[in-house]
Amino acid sequence: MGERRKITLSTGDFPEDLKHMSNDELDLLTYEIRDFLIEHVSKTGGHLASNLGVVELTIALHTVFDSPRDKIIWDVGHQSYVHKILTGRGDKFSSLRQYGGMSGFPKREESPHDCFDTGHSSNSISAAAGIAAARDFQGENFDVVAVIGDGALTGGLAFEALNNAGASKSKMIIIINDNGMSISQNIGGLSQHLSNLRMSSTYLDIKKQIKKALKGIPRVGESLYAGVEHLRDSIKYAVVEGALFEELGLKYMGPFDGHNIEDLTTALMLARNVEGPVVLHVLTKKGKGYKNSENSPDKFHGVAPFNPTTGLPLSTEDGFSYSQIFGNKLIQLAAREERLVAISAAMIHGTGLSKFAARYPQRMFDVGIAEGHAVSFAAGIAAGGYRPVVAIYSTFLQRAYDQMMIDVCMQNLPVIFAIDRAGNVGADGETHHGVFDLSYLSHMPNMKVLAPADGTELALMLDYALTLNGPCAIRYPRGEAPDLTTVYQEDYGPINRSKVIFFGEELMILAVGKMVSVAYEACVRLRQQGVSVGLVNVRSICPLDEEAILQIAKQAKRLMTVEDNVLQGGFGQQAAGLLSREEVLLPCRHVAWPNVFVEHGDDRELFGKYKLDVDGICERVRDFIER
Repeated sequence: MGERRKITLSTGDFPEDLKHMSNDELDLLTYEIRDFLIEHVSKTGGHLASNLGVVELTIALHTVFDSPRDKIIWDVGHQSYVHKILTGRGDKFSSLRQYGGMSGFPKREESPHDCFDTGHSSNSISAAAGIAAARDFQGENFDVVAVIGDGALTGGLAFEALNNAGASKSKMIIIINDNGMSISQNIGGLSQHLSNLRMSSTYLDIKKQIKKALKGIPRVGESLYAGVEHLRDSIKYAVVEGALFEELGLKYMGPFDGHNIEDLTTALMLARNVEGPVVLHVLTKKGKGYKNSENSPDKFHGVAPFNPTTGLPLSTEDGFSYSQIFGNKLIQLAAREERLVAISAAMIHGTGLSKFAARYPQRMFDVGIAEGHAVSFAAGIAAGGYRPVVAIYSTFLQRAYDQMMIDVCMQNLPVIFAIDRAGNVGADGETHHGVFDLSYLSHMPNMKVLAPADGTELALMLDYALTLNGPCAIRYPRGEAPDLTTVYQEDYGPINRSKVIFFGEELMILAVGKMVSVAYEACVRLRQQGVSVGLVNVRSICPLDEEAILQIAKQAKRLMTVEDNVLQGGFGQQAAGLLSREEVLLPCRHVAWPNVFVEHGDDRELFGKYKLDVDGICERVRDFIER
């Protein structure tokens, strides 16, 4: 018999080889994978801490289960990098989150091992329950596994799915990857419940001792054991405080050490043999194996390219980001308005609220990954006489559409929505682009929608929003905020009205938010080339600044609208509707994102491909005028 070949990350045929490796070999593989992740993510950027935390769990999953026949669904999906490495995509990591390269999230079109596209939180159990139901309908026989973090478990959708899964009795495995964090530290009742379960070894020991003692009594032992079920449950409730999952009809197993492959594979094989739905509780450490990430897992959740030795980013912004400006301004507003409170859905750091939370801890509410609740909670606070500011990324606010419409707008409550990451966000791709908010906000009665073109405008808009007696949404992009002070000659004018930067005889561009700076550069270039093109900063999208738009339209030969939003329902179509109603007829062009799910990639490449950068706008203007 020949010598068994040595299996490494570079030589292994994964996931099949995992099933034939010893525990020692699997442990060595964890070091290889962590080194691989740090090396590649430090170059491309991406989600690091969450993936470092699931190395052993992912290895165990692919050792026990047979993907792609068995279905593994990763909640949120930012923790799927190890899964991608072990399913034949390690050679693609140099293209991670790059245009035309590998997605940072599971993608069905990318691999048969990705059975469901994920990118938003808390939907994995629902998807798994649906896949299991389809399997049962067809009389097939394979396992369905949902991997959900304890942070994602705070989302209401996860509870709806748990309730349904328990009632259905359909066979599936729900793995709770419990690291005590979502992006920031978890809070709330569920977090406390999981903490209690982690400490519930006392209950498990007592249960074992009672069972052993009673069943050891000759003849009557079995009857006695059955007869003290009430006592057993009383002990369970006293120690575990609720046994939430079992009450929902799900068998609970755990907690298990999420970094012990041998224990994990044993637990998964046991769970695999359970009839009906089972919850497997696994304890992991976010950022494990990389000291910088272990010490600051929130900072290494999503990272730009960085120096792996120091952990410091390779490039830094010279100015302030919109998020920083928002956070600093909110502290100023809170100092003069005692009724002001801030609300976050597990994104205090990401939305720039860390300093506010430190300064005003009693006025900072982090409700966990529960955007719908955040908005209804804000409506309740507003109805009670306070001034809530809800800071949520654009893409995640989509989940709270109904609460915004009914709980806030219908009651005309003074809730301020600080909508971060609006527009195209680049490398995070389809699930994270915030290109729909202008469309879904603008038709909400009573809602005012504003878009700043620089940091000063964001601060002024927050001042203005605080004077209103109804809801107001301020949407702003990711990244560094430009400074248009010199362009405006320090005259910003009324912040809810349009600002004419310069007039052009051949064409006027009406630009929104981030696109004002892009259009400004395009106009400067075109004017230097002898093209008389003008620019207007449209700061209020809802209600439209009708007076300014009509006045400009009546003076211009042509109009072009430019926005970082989809065309359907956006500013351009609203402006076209206004001109049509007022019977103002002139040639118009609308520059916006097409109504598709735009792929992931570098911002510059995406804006270039869709002709939303300076070169693209110049080309569109010349084509419009020539035609």
